[in-house]
Amino acid sequence: MTTTPDAATARRTEPSTVTELGPAPADGGLVLRGVHKVLGGRTIVDALDLTVAKGELVCLLGPSGCGKTTTLRMVAGFLDPDAGSVTIDGQDVTSLPPERRPTAMVFQNYALWPHMSVFDNVAFPLKLRKTPKPELRQRVEAVLELVGLTHHLKSRPARISGGEQQRVALARALVQEPQVLLLDEPLSNLDAKLRVRVREDIREIQQRLGITTVIVTHDQDEALSVSDRVAVMNGGRIEQYAAPSELYRSPVTTFVGGFVGATNTVSGRLEPAGGGWVLDVGGSRVPVATTNLAAVGRDDDTVSVRPEDVVVGGDGVPAAVERVIPRGHFTEVVLRLGSGAEAVRAYVDADAALAVGVGSSVPVRFRRALAYRDGVLA
Repeated sequence: MTTTPDAATARRTEPSTVTELGPAPADGGLVLRGVHKVLGGRTIVDALDLTVAKGELVCLLGPSGCGKTTTLRMVAGFLDPDAGSVTIDGQDVTSLPPERRPTAMVFQNYALWPHMSVFDNVAFPLKLRKTPKPELRQRVEAVLELVGLTHHLKSRPARISGGEQQRVALARALVQEPQVLLLDEPLSNLDAKLRVRVREDIREIQQRLGITTVIVTHDQDEALSVSDRVAVMNGGRIEQYAAPSELYRSPVTTFVGGFVGATNTVSGRLEPAGGGWVLDVGGSRVPVATTNLAAVGRDDDTVSVRPEDVVVGGDGVPAAVERVIPRGHFTEVVLRLGSGAEAVRAYVDADAALAVGVGSSVPVRFRRALAYRDGVLA
């Protein structure tokens, strides 16, 4: 059955784990209110609210099918929302076609014309607008200097690298002088090392121009490293919208905690003990320094511990070492706490891990553990 906007409105009364986003910023930016989209009888974006401050870079992060690209396309005007509104710098653009919106989009496949030079690819949107030639040349040359491609003015896309092609696509968007820059998985076609360098370039250019920017990605490292804030999407909704550090250290749902970075999830009860806490896991009482609870937990709590918060050595309870996995500058150690308990992973300094062997027993404690009930931070 096709979901209607009325059904979407009814769903908006359900409890939400997302902090209230508040009114639109006084100095402009991008605001989505109750944006809803159904495609093929399936709800893709579910009554979504989002505010991006002017000059802010925000990433929409989530797995495939979560609605992030559909959301971006509704901002650009390539899809019409079934309900809700899109406002840019105080102007309601919901009913405007893409060419009349103050946005520019960098597509995942770059969409460069293979028969055109770099200059002509970047100049193409200005030619469509019949921009006078002197102004066109000045703007194209300026933006190519900004992205470091003045030496490739006459080159065709096939003659430049993947990273340079990405910068051509970015330049073509920037030359339009948009109020909002939209990027759909802009780094997915690049190798790992080049991806790191190009994302740093994008962030530097965005900060220099002060342009409001939204990036869609499924890559948590990309989102955490370039964003002012990250919106984690799941099933067409935003589960958490926060600064990268808050998102990583205080995920409000088990989904966010598991999607953003590696984590251990175990079933057990946290209890106060001697100025700290202990976690009862499979009969082992693991010392815990800090937690989000104010009182004793429950047996059915799900407890999340980041691998870097698992301390191997010193005081603690014995755990059996099942695997030792070198990861370069650190080593991943897989441990078993108690009979029938879940395995936990610890990130250990590479030199310290030399003393840890498979089959040995090592003391373990946790620096920090977060308790969740019904998937939500307790």
